Amino acid sequence: MRLLGTVLLGFAALSWGFAVSFQGGSTGFALAADGPADEKGFVSLFDGKTLAGWTGATESYKVEDGSLVCVTGSAGNLLTEKEYANFVVRFEFRLTAGANNGLGLRCPKLAKGNLHLEGTELQILDDSAEKYKTLQPYQYHGSVYGLVPAKTGHLKPVGEWNSQEVTCDGRKIKVVLNGVTIVDADLDQATVKGTLDGQPHPGLKRTAGHLGFLGHGDRIDVRKVRIKELP
Repeated sequence: MRLLGTVLLGFAALSWGFAVSFQGGSTGFALAADGPADEKGFVSLFDGKTLAGWTGATESYKVEDGSLVCVTGSAGNLLTEKEYANFVVRFEFRLTAGANNGLGLRCPKLAKGNLHLEGTELQILDDSAEKYKTLQPYQYHGSVYGLVPAKTGHLKPVGEWNSQEVTCDGRKIKVVLNGVTIVDADLDQATVKGTLDGQPHPGLKRTAGHLGFLGHGDRIDVRKVRIKELP
C-alpha cells in the first residue's frame, strides 16, 4: 500500500509539472518545479512607462503599451546611462517585416555612429526578409556583427515575441535565443586571424561601456529588459 500510494503521488506530482526523486524505498521525495529561468540578481532596465535610465537618441524611441519601440524612419543609438563590464542581459523583442536593429555591448556614449566598430554589436534582424537573401554569415540575427556568425533558424515568425539572453564575461560572449544557444564564442579566438568583415573593430579593446539598442529606422518592440552584473 505504501508503494502504491507513493506511485500515485508521483504521478500526481508529474501531472503538476514537477520532477520527483524517490529516495530508497521510503515515501520521502524531493520536488523540483519546472519554472522560468532564475531571476535572482537581475535588475530591470526598463520600467515599461518611460525612458528613465536611458540616454542617447531618445527622440528615436518611444514607450507604447509597455514596450520600448524604435520609431519607424528614425535611427540612432539608445543607451543605458550606466556602463557595464561583465553581465547577463535578458529581454524580449518583436520584429516587424524586414526590421533591422542591434544590441550594443560595452559601447561608448554615441547617439549616432557605428557602434558595431566603436563598441560591439549583436545583430537584431528579420533575416528571413527577401531583401536580406544575400547576407554574409556574420550578419544574421544574433551574430556578433562582423566577427562571429550565429546559428540560424531559431527566430519566431515576424510579429511574435522572442526571448534572448546575452552573457558577456571577459572575452566570452554567449547568446541564447528562444532557449537555443546560437553563439558561444571567445572574441580573442574569433579574431586571431582578423575580422570576418575585414574592418578594424577598436571597440573590441573595451572592457566596459554602455548597453543599448542601435536603431536603423525600422520598428522593433522590446520589453522585460533586465540585467545582472557579474564579478
